[in-house]
Amino acid sequence: MKPVLLTAFAVALSACSGPPAIEVGPSPSDASSSVKLLRYAPVTAGTVDYRPVDPKPWIERNERVAPKTRGE
Repeated sequence: MKPVLLTAFAVALSACSGPPAIEVGPSPSDASSSVKLLRYAPVTAGTVDYRPVDPKPWIERNERVAPKTRGE
């Protein structure tokens, strides 16, 4: 009977305590902690320009993709 009473007392006592303080790394409230510098990265970095361009000559483009004849 005593182990049951001790277990119940331990469970009731542990329910009254708060969660443990878990800290990983420096505290945000510490004024002397170091902070990484941020680099500026433009939103449009690496994008491709899709502005309209003049059409290329269609004869040259067709000849480039046409099947080659064996006589040439």
